[in-house]
Amino acid sequence: SRKALKEFIRLLCEKENRTIDEINVVFCADEYLLQINQQFLNHDTYTDIISFDYTEKKGPLNGEIYISVDRVKENALLLGSSFKQEIHRVIFHGILHLCGYKDKLKADKLLMREKEDFYLREYFR
Repeated sequence: SRKALKEFIRLLCEKENRTIDEINVVFCADEYLLQINQQFLNHDTYTDIISFDYTEKKGPLNGEIYISVDRVKENALLLGSSFKQEIHRVIFHGILHLCGYKDKLKADKLLMREKEDFYLREYFR
């Protein structure tokens, strides 16, 4: 449920020693997210998620997370996962970005995946 997910995101942030001011999650199509990727990041590729962090100086989290439902559906099929599992992974991934986690370097990607897996297990138990 939406209420349970909001509460879990609050708890996730609490475990990461962060609080939330405002986080907006926007679910959209591939083409919309591609336009955002091109306009703001100068990337001409499809992606499943883009996070914009507006947090000021380690204050409460403030940001936007854009998620391509098309990409999430395709990734779930490719990974042999359910859409429900994959959409939650991507949501948690975006929240973790706002908490300060990166995923460009191999070590950062591994840590991000460990965190995603941990929070998925916690959420679905």
